[in-house]
Amino acid sequence: MANTPTVHPRVSVVIPTRNEARNLALVLPALDALRPAVHEIIVVDGHSVDGTVETVRRLLPAATVLTQTRTGKGNALACGFAAATGEIVVMFDADGSADPAEIPTFVAALTGGADVAKGSRFARGGGTDDITPLRRLGNAALNGVANVLFRTAHTDLCYGYNAFWTALLPVLDLPSITAPAPQGGMLWGDGFEIETVLACRVAAAGLAVTEVPSVERRRIFGQTNLRTFADGARVLRTLLAERRRAPASGAHPRRDPTVAAAR
Repeated sequence: MANTPTVHPRVSVVIPTRNEARNLALVLPALDALRPAVHEIIVVDGHSVDGTVETVRRLLPAATVLTQTRTGKGNALACGFAAATGEIVVMFDADGSADPAEIPTFVAALTGGADVAKGSRFARGGGTDDITPLRRLGNAALNGVANVLFRTAHTDLCYGYNAFWTALLPVLDLPSITAPAPQGGMLWGDGFEIETVLACRVAAAGLAVTEVPSVERRRIFGQTNLRTFADGARVLRTLLAERRRAPASGAHPRRDPTVAAAR
């Protein structure tokens, strides 16, 4: 790829799913309406029992449908990333909370020079209809910890609407999708900590991040799997573990010129 951003990159949208058939019936047509701006839609299923896979194949036969290799949102995303053929990957939730119309804004941030376009509900122009006061407070606290540990200035740590250049995948160093899961457990990065893991590794690598204001809507059908206290504690452990993992120079990261050259 060229040393300058691709003008018209192909965009791969990766959607992790588990029992989201009713939501996908509304989300997929909205995503498909963005073609040709969206090159491909990759749905990675976590052994759904509600007809999720059948719904995708009926509504969007051109979509790529995969079954994740282990369990957890992180593993599902990693499987989708590995299958992506576009120059840009967009992480997209299946529950209807993300607005497909925002995708061009994420892409514009990347083609404008960013390595990563990080969605933010709390940047000017963003918003959320789906966060409780307690979760808002917890997110602000965890975001503050992340900014101190990695010397960043982001406004929204725990948000899953993000996009990045596919060439950056080796830098992110996610668990191999072919590795076996430990008995009775999960590999680090396979679970809901994935957004925090990615944010930490992007910061430690000194990649250029542009925040994109995003409006989070309420889940259309079903209940969220978020557990305020348990998941908050997991994010905090993730921040501390990723800071220990980061190189000593991670506190003052420098952008790796080989990353820019890969684009």
